[in-house]
Order: sequence, then structure tokens, then C-alpha cells
Amino acid sequence: MKYINYLNRAIEYSFYALFLFVPLVFTGATSELFEFPKMWLTFVITIIIVTSWITKMILQGKIHIQRTPLDIPLILFLSSQIVSTIFSLDPHVSLWGFYSRFNGGLLSIISYIFLYYAFVSNLSLKQVLNTLKVGLFAGSLVALWGLPSHFGIDPTCYVFRGSFDTSCWTEAFRPTIRIFSTLGQPAWLAAYFSALIPLSIAYALSYSQNNKLTLAIQNKKFIGYLILAFMFYAGLTYTDTRGGFLGFWIANLLFWVIAYYKKILSRKNFFQYFLLINLTFIIFNFFQGVPISQISRFTYPELTKSSSTISTDPVFKPAAGALGGTDSGKIRLLVWKGAIDGWIDHPIIGTGVETFAYAYYKYRPPEHNLTSEWDFLYNKAHNEYLNYLTTTGILGLGSYLAFISLFIFQTGKWLVAYSKQKKTNEKAEDQTPESISHMLILGLFAGWISILISNFFGFSVVIINLYLFIIPAFVFILGNFLNLEKSFSFSLSPFRPANSSHAKLNRYQITLLIGMSLTSALLLFSLYRYWEADKAYSDGSNLHKGGSYQNAYPFLVKAVSLKTNEPIYKDELSLNMGTLAAAFYLQKDASSAAMLKEQSIALNDEVIGKHPNNIVFWKNRVRLFYTLAQGDQSNEKIYYDQALESIKKAQELAPNDAKVSYNLGVLLGQTGDIEKAVEVLENTVKLKADYRDAYYALGLFYRELATDDNDFVTDPAMQQKAVSTYEYILKNIDPEDKQVKKSLESWK
Repeated sequence: MKYINYLNRAIEYSFYALFLFVPLVFTGATSELFEFPKMWLTFVITIIIVTSWITKMILQGKIHIQRTPLDIPLILFLSSQIVSTIFSLDPHVSLWGFYSRFNGGLLSIISYIFLYYAFVSNLSLKQVLNTLKVGLFAGSLVALWGLPSHFGIDPTCYVFRGSFDTSCWTEAFRPTIRIFSTLGQPAWLAAYFSALIPLSIAYALSYSQNNKLTLAIQNKKFIGYLILAFMFYAGLTYTDTRGGFLGFWIANLLFWVIAYYKKILSRKNFFQYFLLINLTFIIFNFFQGVPISQISRFTYPELTKSSSTISTDPVFKPAAGALGGTDSGKIRLLVWKGAIDGWIDHPIIGTGVETFAYAYYKYRPPEHNLTSEWDFLYNKAHNEYLNYLTTTGILGLGSYLAFISLFIFQTGKWLVAYSKQKKTNEKAEDQTPESISHMLILGLFAGWISILISNFFGFSVVIINLYLFIIPAFVFILGNFLNLEKSFSFSLSPFRPANSSHAKLNRYQITLLIGMSLTSALLLFSLYRYWEADKAYSDGSNLHKGGSYQNAYPFLVKAVSLKTNEPIYKDELSLNMGTLAAAFYLQKDASSAAMLKEQSIALNDEVIGKHPNNIVFWKNRVRLFYTLAQGDQSNEKIYYDQALESIKKAQELAPNDAKVSYNLGVLLGQTGDIEKAVEVLENTVKLKADYRDAYYALGLFYRELATDDNDFVTDPAMQQKAVSTYEYILKNIDPEDKQVKKSLESWK
């Protein structure tokens, strides 16, 4: 039937579009430039693929899902995610994923697994090869987009501001030091390139025909794929990312060891190709550096640095990261410790899919306050495995590892079988189409292993998860692992298969097709509304942060009206209305202020009521009541009491967060409980010994306890505590602190 052909084409080209456009797409219109549009595009293409697949089965009158070796672990993994979502600290977050990224939420996991089965059930060997080439082509575009930024020429800045430089990025994003191209973060780009390099090498070697190197270099395709591999490797180096770099080299070593011992590459010419490719990588690193400090000191840039430069440049301090601050490895160990503690309290099903941002606060080690990222929101464990362990428990991690282990086992079986086949057929020196497929399998497997290693030091993003779940499908089809007779297949009994182009659809088929079309249209429309809501939220949030509160209001109202069940929008609107209410109070417009105040508090009550474990919402509730107190000063005690209750709840959720402890101490002081404020602030400076603001507030409260209403000192010991606290700031934190100096002078 011709419609079946159309549907097959739709599925095929949708997969091509998936691997081509997902790594490339980004936009400045949404709240997150990179991951949000990539995830949304994946959702849209998944709906198109699954709709086409189901429509095809309805027309054929039977359900057909290809069975694979990974069925059991994938079903267990999906089940663990569903159970974890149901009992989550925040089911909304678990369903959609952490806002702005969404990758890792239950809906994204469902999408990846659906894509896996749609691929193995509908595509052929030829289409696998086409998909791989599309993926490499997309990688080349990502590399060409990102490499110039290392030299100060960033196409992204041209898109956003019309200038070919890196001026559009803040200090937190410096592509001249660490490129990120269209993926948005150096570690994500490194993981992407480290997965593509082995495949590029495999393609190059598949065109060598096992000839000597002198003959292979005359093949344009061999040279082209090698250039592609070197381009990816240059990009990997310029990301300056340890996880991706280690991931590639471990996978690369695995690639060559297997190729040698299993004779996938002719041993006669093995070392020629091995030395050409790997020495080129090493020479490039010698002149350009490596992201591992223990090795980097032997590279040309480091050897040519003078000892004085090394000793004075803050970038090279032992405890500093690439952009200054605490070494990322030290921070990562602290996050991992908190992740394990979180799992211990929720061992079976975890805290809930993608709830790490809220779970970690409760278990965050106090030492984290002494790092340069002490006030960052960690929404991932920076270790994919610990992230699954904390958020989905032993069931989630166990099934995830079962999926990984079983695929490694299946590939190992293939390697053994291929080795035996080579022994019985050693007469053929030239590569056959079958041996080319085996070379690509090895490249895919090595790239897949690099993803596993990169994920150990970080976490997956959309394009990485796509490759993680779809590479096994590539391998199974390339290696002919699938038994086409073994499938989940049964006839839809009321249906008469439409086997010819003239066959008419029966009423059951028509009903299901209409239902499927409406469902798909509804899903796509829902994604569109969510997209538009995010754009409005992004505009409103930016305007609010910039002080344009009235201009922000209509955008935030629009966001809430478009997506009424998204708490992020309601929380932001609540803060905006509270700020406007405070402004109206100061302008003596009591009626407008009262209306906005009531709406703001009601909206905030709704958000907190439905999401009581989200510490970010509790912090924003503190901000709301504190802001209202500044405007409606006649009722400021009521607002301060509400803010105090909110910050106490926040401290329950984040007992070791120094900023929460500081705010609690300040609010206690402002509500008149000075002694309790001192107690809390003394604990705060124990959590964070370099916390200037906490010491400053503590000194003020010491001074208040030391003096009477006329500012005369009645408690010399307490007065000395106040003076010593401020002297500590000048001695250990900021010797030029003018505010502290002024206070000390006035006290004398």
C-alpha cells in the first residue's frame, strides 16, 4: 500500500532530522538557549515517528514491535522511572524534568525508549548507514561552528549581536578558553566529540581496504574521514574537559586493542594506521595542551612558561579550576558525597526522577560552603550513575546498569564470534561489506563506552542520551543481531489488513486513525503552548531582574495563562506582583497595592502547597514577604513573621546551606530575637568561615547586645566580641572593607 511507503519515509527522514538538527539547534528566545530547544525538537520528532509507526500498524492491521536483547532491562528501567515519579518529592519535576533542560525527566526517558524500538522495528541496514553519516555531518557542522570561538571568532555572537567575536558571553562563558559551540557547555561538547571520533576513525579505516597506508591515502574518503576525526579531536581538546578527554582516550585504546586482537584490522598494516592517527593526536596535544594538569606540564605551552608566570597566574593555582575558583574535582567529590547520603535515606526508589536539585540541599556537606560554587544550585550529581542512584534508588540505577552491562555482553559475544569467523576465513585480505559493518560496530561501541566514561564525570544531555539509547539499535542492525522472527506481534482482529493501494479502510481503522491524529495534534499543540509560555516567561523574568517590573507583569501573566500547571511561572509572577504591590504602597496607592498583594500571596500559597519540598520556592517566599515588608511598613511585623517561618522551613530542607542560615539569622534579628540571631549567625560562620556578610551581621548584633537604648556600652565583653568580629573581617577577608572600618571608628 502506498501509504505504508509514505509512513516508512516519514520515519526514516525523521530519524535523519533527529541526528542532524538536535545537536545544532539553539535559540535566544527561550529561557535556556541550548538544551530547551534540543529537548523540544526531540519531543516533536518523537511524536512524528511514533505517530507514523502506530498509523502504519493500524493500516497493516497488526501490532509489530521488534524484540531485542535489551528488552528486559529497558522495561525494568522504564518501570523504575515511573514508580520513582509516582512517589517523587515533586512529581511535576519528575514527569517533565528539571525546568529549562527537561532531559532526564520521565517524558524524555519514554521518548528515548520509544525511539529505540521505532528504529529497530522500522529501519534497515542501509538506513543505519545513512543515519550514521548524517550524525557525522551534524558533528562536522558543530565543530566548524565551535572551533573559531577558540580564536575569538564566535558565530553565535554574530547571530545574537551581529559581531564576529566573543563579546556576547559573560565571564562565566569564555569560549576562547573552553569552547562549547551549539551544545552550550564544554563538557557536553566534549562528550559529543569523544563519541564521534571512534566512529570517524572506523569509517576512515573501512575505506582503507586493509591496504598499506601509502595506498589508503590516495582514497579521498579515507582522508576525508580522518580530517573529520582530527577536527573532532581539536574540538575535544579546546573544550578543556577532563571527563570527555579521558573518555575518548580510554575508548580509543579499547578500539585499537580490539581491532588488533580480533583482527578486525589486518595485522600486517595495523601499526601504520595506529601510529598515524594516534601520533597526530599526541603531537597536536603537545603544542595545544591537554586538560589534565599532570600531563599538561609536559606540553609545549607549559614548558615555555617562565616560573614566575606559573607562580603568579591565578589560573595555575593548584586549587583553582580553568576559570579560577575551587578545582572542579574537589567540588565534584563533595557533590558525590551528598548524593550518596541522599540515596542512603531513600535506598529503593530514590527521591524522585530529576529531583536532585532539591534532594541535594538536605544532604549537602558543610565543606561545600568553602568552595567558589557555594551558592550554586546543583540540579545534577555530576555523575550520571550517582544521579540515578539518588533520584531513582537502587531500582533505577540497577536497571540502568543492567541495560549497559547486557549491551556490553552482547557486543562481547559478537567479538568472540567474529574472531572465530576470521580464523576460518583468513584467506580474504580485502574488506567485505560485512567486515566494514564490523569496523563500524567497533567504532560505535568505542564511542558508546566513551559516553559511559564521560557520564561518570558529568551527566548526559539530549544528544548524548539519544546516542546512548540508539547506538545499541545501530549495532544490532549492523551486526544482524536481531531475529526478525522474534517480535512482539499480534493481529488486530477487527481489522482487515489494507494490502493493496485500492483497499478501503474499515470503521475500526478509521476510528483509530482519527484518534491517533487528534492525540498527536493535541500533544504537538501542548508542546507549542509550553514553548510560547517559556518565551513569555523568559521575557518577563529578564525584565523583572532588570528592574522593569511593570513591563514584566504582562509577560508573566501570559506564561501562566498558557501553561497553568507550571509552578515556575506562578512563582515568578507571585514575586513580580509582590514587588509591584510594595511599589504601590510606597506611592500611597493602597487599593492597587492590596489587590496585588492578595493575589501574590494566594499564588505563592498555591505553589508552596503543591510543591512543599522545593527549596527554591521557599526561598522565593522569603523574598516575597521581605519585599512586602519594605512597602507596607504598617504591617511589616506580619510580613517578617511570615518570612521567618518560610526561612525556617528552608533551613529544614537545607540545614547546611550557609546563605539560608545567614538569612535566618538576619530575620531573627529584624523580628527582635537578637540572642537567637547571634546563635544562628555563629553557626553560619562555622559553616562558612569566609562569609563576610554573616560576620558583619554578627558584629552588629553583638554591638546591639552590648549597648543600651542610648547606644552606651553596658556589656564590655559583648562589645569586645563585636570589635573582634570586625577586626577578623579586616584581617582575614577584606582589609579594605570601608563599611567595617567606618563602624569600628564610630564605635570608638
